[in-house]
Amino acid sequence: MTSTRVSSPLLLRTAVVFAGAALLTGCAAGVPAASARSTPPDSPAAVAASEATGGSTVGRGDTATEQANLAVVTRLFSVAFDDPDSAEAQAAAATSIAKDAVAHGTGSAAGPAGLLAQFAADHQRVTGAQMVTKHTAADGDLVAIHYQITADPSDERTGEAAADVFRLSRGKIVERWTFDQPVPRGKAASGNTNTMFSDLYTPAKPSPAPTEAQEEKNRVFAVNAYDTLFRDRDVSILDRAFDPAYLQHNPVAPNGTAALKGFFSGGASFPAMESTVSLADGDLVWTLSQAEGAKADDPYSALDIFRVDGGLIREHWDVVPATPAS
Repeated sequence: MTSTRVSSPLLLRTAVVFAGAALLTGCAAGVPAASARSTPPDSPAAVAASEATGGSTVGRGDTATEQANLAVVTRLFSVAFDDPDSAEAQAAAATSIAKDAVAHGTGSAAGPAGLLAQFAADHQRVTGAQMVTKHTAADGDLVAIHYQITADPSDERTGEAAADVFRLSRGKIVERWTFDQPVPRGKAASGNTNTMFSDLYTPAKPSPAPTEAQEEKNRVFAVNAYDTLFRDRDVSILDRAFDPAYLQHNPVAPNGTAALKGFFSGGASFPAMESTVSLADGDLVWTLSQAEGAKADDPYSALDIFRVDGGLIREHWDVVPATPAS
């Protein structure tokens, strides 16, 4: 526990309320829809299935290793992002990334050179780019970082939203997933005043930091809620798992569950999606989604982050590439 990419068409993302852009992307790819499941999201079978997956290949209770893994990733970003062509960046990448590290993401390349190329491309798209960390997580052998790529760190409505997830083994990155999308300028289409990055939720009563056991419980809870809604199309989960006034940071989705209910009751057709990689740290749960039944090397459609507190989802962020991360 630790405490060339293209702009997404606005028309597609207007239909997004949660991870809907990912769903529409899958629809264009012709992924067939799946029938609803009958297993309740909080049943022992569902919980056991979620605990057995989630992408981590090691136990999720080794706090010391999680902190060490997070330190590897954050140091790599601090040394290499600003000048990926520098000798320091090259050395940091060679030290931190396995030569055969697998990469998932549009245009992503494997190994140390792949991440440096990603950083160089960020600078080409955003002149004067700086990397501003917004959220981090470490769980099992997975580390995640949610950040803004911008020339103006004081303005969260500029640049790009990005998120990378890494798998580490023996202190080295062996796999990574990359997501990014442009930050819309001006007033959000949703009417929200919050940005794609801001933290707004304040609990009614302050509570201690979650234990490793509570983090895992939150992960299973959020993954099951996601799958129940977007794979099984069971809208009743919104009344059981979400705060009716939950805070939404998708720029085209209003706050609260009413918009989600309207999206599903409007007869929209989209392929079934499910979380296939997930991690929890503090009160945040991160999920990477694919079409139902996808293989590990099939495209990933979106990264979602949920704040879970008091047994409900209270806040949500996402990064949805225009093209699924392959």
